[in-house]
Amino acid sequence: MIPFNRPTFASNETAYLLHALEQGVSSTGEKFSLRCRRWLSNECGAEHVHLVQSATVGLELAALICDLGPGDEVILPSFTFVGCANSVALRGATPVFADIEPEALNLDPAAVEAAITARTRAILAVHYGGVPCDMNALRAIADRHGLFLIEDAAQALLSRYHGRAAGSLGDIGVFSFHHTKNVTCGEGGAIIVNAPRLADRAEILHQHGTDLASFQRQQVDRYTWLDLGSSYVPSEITAAVLLAQLEQAHQVTLQRQAIWDKYQIAFADIESSGRARRPMTPLNVTHNGHIYYLLAETQDTRDALIRDLRTQGITAAFHYVPLHNSPGGLRYGRAHGTLQVTESMASRIVRLPIWPGMASDQDRIITAVTDALIYQS
Repeated sequence: MIPFNRPTFASNETAYLLHALEQGVSSTGEKFSLRCRRWLSNECGAEHVHLVQSATVGLELAALICDLGPGDEVILPSFTFVGCANSVALRGATPVFADIEPEALNLDPAAVEAAITARTRAILAVHYGGVPCDMNALRAIADRHGLFLIEDAAQALLSRYHGRAAGSLGDIGVFSFHHTKNVTCGEGGAIIVNAPRLADRAEILHQHGTDLASFQRQQVDRYTWLDLGSSYVPSEITAAVLLAQLEQAHQVTLQRQAIWDKYQIAFADIESSGRARRPMTPLNVTHNGHIYYLLAETQDTRDALIRDLRTQGITAAFHYVPLHNSPGGLRYGRAHGTLQVTESMASRIVRLPIWPGMASDQDRIITAVTDALIYQS
């Protein structure tokens, strides 16, 4: 089988990992963590960067930093991973699901504005497939209504919006280093705190709710419990693997973008025939080649394509089942409007394998998809 995803390993993971073990720095916050934070700080132009154990943990920490609680509402897409909604619901707040726009499958600013109530405290924008949302529009809405703007940039490391790094555009940004991401340490993540007013509290909550960081900087003579918090920090073992991955991130991104571009050119005839639609990238946006997908005419066409590819040894996949009409979504959240675009896109999307080093496999995939959607239709 051609796998849907295959992690790209650098040359330094083993060496860094052995060094972390040999030096006995398998706890947290030592040199590998610091180097990862410095790399992310440089790439995002951000001063306040914290490593976490996953993007889900990062979103939960973001909700805590924003002091979300019962009675509050957060607007987010239904077409996203459940961790987004859980981060809100775990604080006792209500996820309010708004529709996406059909071009890039990102949160529709008009739908967001229409969903705002007196209870709204935040907007949680998800950069689907590594393509940034319309952050200028969402920022204007957030500022107009006095809302927090949180970026789920889990899929968007090294993507850019009007020349600025994804993750640096909202009050808080969150990255993922899950095994399916372009850069991976198995499980891991980072939280970028861009709003200066949130930086001090974020540092305290990240360190179990204590002023440990101030103590380490010798700003206080002892540290103590000040606020809520938890064990968010990954170990140096995780950070050692992550650093090796970050050091090759630009190279991996270029390779993935090249694969994405080849798919996009190859499937022009499929789009012209009306059998499927290719991804659309907005102006002034640079994606990182995280996901390549097609939107089939119908759900039946999509499902048949996935089955056909599997019989040929090719792993393709649909994506998110919308959250707004799931049992959890009905229990903990609510939908604003009918979310027709969300339901249409979710029922027709098929994601194709994309990973560096798949050159000959990609040719086979292109042929199989073309045969299934054009010549056998």
